[in-house]
Amino acid sequence: MATDGGNDSDSVAHSMDKSITLPPDEIFRNLENAKRFAIDIGGSLTKLAYYSTVQHKVAKVRSFDHTAKTSFQNETDGDSLYEISVQEEITARLHFIKFENRYIETCLDFIKDHLVNTETKVIKATGGGAYKFKDLIEKKLKLKVDKEDEMSCLIKGCNFVLKNIPHEAFVYAKHADPEFRFQNTHPDIFPYLLVNIGSGVSIVKVESEDKFERIGGSSIGGGTFWGLGALLTKTKRFDELLQLASKGQHTSVDMLVKDIYGGASVSLGLPGYLIASSFGKSATTDKEFSKEDMAKSLLHMISNDIGQLACLYARLHNLTRVYFGGFFIRGHPVTMHTITYSINFFSKSEVQALFLRHEGYLGTIGAFLKGAEEDNPNQYSWEENYAGSSGLMSVSPDLNPMQRARSGTFDMLEMDRLERQLVNLPLLQDPSSYIPDTVDLTEDALARDYWLYCFEEALDGVVKRAVASQTDQPEATERAEKFRQKYRHKLQTLRQQPFAYGSLTVRSLLDTREHCLNEFNFPDPYSKIKQKENDMALKYYQKVVQSLEELSWEQRQFALARGLLAGNVFDWGAKAVSDILETDPQFGFEQAKQQLQERPWLVDAYNQWIERLKGPPHKCALFFVDNSGVDIILGVFPFVRELLIRGTEVVLASNSSPALNDVTNSELQIVTERIAAMDPVIHAGVKEDRLTLVQSGSSSPCLDLSRLDKVLATVVRERGTDLVIIEGMGRAIHTNYYAMLNCESLKLAVIKNSWLAERLGGKIFSVVFKYEVPSKSQGRH
Repeated sequence: MATDGGNDSDSVAHSMDKSITLPPDEIFRNLENAKRFAIDIGGSLTKLAYYSTVQHKVAKVRSFDHTAKTSFQNETDGDSLYEISVQEEITARLHFIKFENRYIETCLDFIKDHLVNTETKVIKATGGGAYKFKDLIEKKLKLKVDKEDEMSCLIKGCNFVLKNIPHEAFVYAKHADPEFRFQNTHPDIFPYLLVNIGSGVSIVKVESEDKFERIGGSSIGGGTFWGLGALLTKTKRFDELLQLASKGQHTSVDMLVKDIYGGASVSLGLPGYLIASSFGKSATTDKEFSKEDMAKSLLHMISNDIGQLACLYARLHNLTRVYFGGFFIRGHPVTMHTITYSINFFSKSEVQALFLRHEGYLGTIGAFLKGAEEDNPNQYSWEENYAGSSGLMSVSPDLNPMQRARSGTFDMLEMDRLERQLVNLPLLQDPSSYIPDTVDLTEDALARDYWLYCFEEALDGVVKRAVASQTDQPEATERAEKFRQKYRHKLQTLRQQPFAYGSLTVRSLLDTREHCLNEFNFPDPYSKIKQKENDMALKYYQKVVQSLEELSWEQRQFALARGLLAGNVFDWGAKAVSDILETDPQFGFEQAKQQLQERPWLVDAYNQWIERLKGPPHKCALFFVDNSGVDIILGVFPFVRELLIRGTEVVLASNSSPALNDVTNSELQIVTERIAAMDPVIHAGVKEDRLTLVQSGSSSPCLDLSRLDKVLATVVRERGTDLVIIEGMGRAIHTNYYAMLNCESLKLAVIKNSWLAERLGGKIFSVVFKYEVPSKSQGRH
């Protein structure tokens, strides 16, 4: 079996380096609450995993007692709808840290000094170094080393990242912009081929979670490159060899097809630049070859050989997805390019070469999972925490050398456990091809520059809101400043490395901001704004409903659509709107209607929608709601009310946790209860279970329909949902604009960003009203 190659002639003591100082808040975060450990030690790198409990603040809302009020009473008094409290909550987090073996003793000493609440007596270990460093680990940590099979750990880790980390796998295209093309999380990851390139090569066919088989391998792998490279160049360090190779020209050493056949190579059907013989020119040329050229030729020789071997096994077993991992890859562009070229050439592009953002962690993730089986980690969904993860760093010699040097020392990955399992929306037409995000900013440089600037410009406002949400806590200003520094650093990293966390999108920028806010205990910066706006909007609810009831049917349908759009203007995440709301306290529902674009709208399918409403009612509508206050109360609920009157059941899906001023499920429960006390239609809908509130499983202003709460998916399926309504810029424009469903859908939003509106061919406050019907061939759910 292939393992990481290393220079084992050096003694363990000689390889240690105690010269570094470890900042615990940046590297071994939350170590004092570590509960369980695993370690994977290769020839040059150590990967450590630990599970910890994280105590952080969460915003809770609790309804005031309004039982003394008469049913359906007009709510015009000054009572608050609910009270807000900030409570401590404990959640689970996985930490993964990668560092060079020379730092292992320093790191073990650091862990020993900071362990406080660990419950375990055992550390799971894998990799060749688990034997080499066994005594040192047991002596330092006073934990028994329990060694696990390396290959089974590798497979377990690979399955875990493919299922739980969106944009984990990528295709590498050297001459493309961007060079990394990230893949969607496939609902069924099996079967696949895993090619692990350590000292040698192991080729494994993976058919299910527990069924895999080593079907082949080779002794010509990373160790071969390292060993021959050391002999040819006198360079002993693996990374230095890769650096030499990145600067070399293999054509001065390799014999090409055109060197043998000249122009006649075309008639043979072979490109002239194809390598006919690796190192072929060294036997016929007297000149000295540079270290760089020899390293490049050697890298091509090894990579081409591995690529062809992988391709043959993939074709033999009828597999189209081949994942490459192991220390030989290390995210190195030349290696990935050569393997990709080889696979494409020999398979005629029928087999896909895929690489993994976190391939270096597969063994330690697998070892950890083996030690945590009693907790059944696979019953949960997990989410990468961008605030604590260092991200994928390019090792291209021309790209961000300071970033590369830093990431070469320590690399971190953190994953938070979600209390609910996330699954696909059952109504997705094709889950395997679903892409949530409308624009990939790694591919659109103009959009990337704009949105990175936009998010940095908005930082002052976010910091201000964060502090204002915790005026009773004197240290809030200091924490808010730390948030500012961290998020700004993330934005700067993404300018240099747009692919650090997979495809860069508006959604990932928003999610990274939320992760950083939570990191510094700002769970809901807009809580007081939401509370105030909910209280205010409730006072006008009955008046809005009464005015709608006075209209004819056709007038009412248009007023409902227009009201829904006007409500969506109230979005504190849009700077153009927040500026208005902060400077004009009189700006309300009617004023928002006046801001809307007149028909015809930018995207206008209203006529088709109204014709559909003249037909039979939908069985059940799933409505993904957006903002608190005017949006949910004066825009959404009158629209929902009309659906209920038509005989359509309604499922309202709202965020599980706070994001901007979006309404959360707990807030929506209280809002609905109060509206039901004022409105017999809503009251009957709730009582008869025709109006249901379900959390979406999301804590983002955007929406990923492939990661929804399993309970919501069950409700959607059981109720025979035949209409999906998605509201807001984040959920219907930045994400899901092109989402294809196998039922009718309505995507509604007001464009509250001038740059985006102009790009779409409109102006600020342009309207998108997109009604879509699946073709008959797709069928109904």
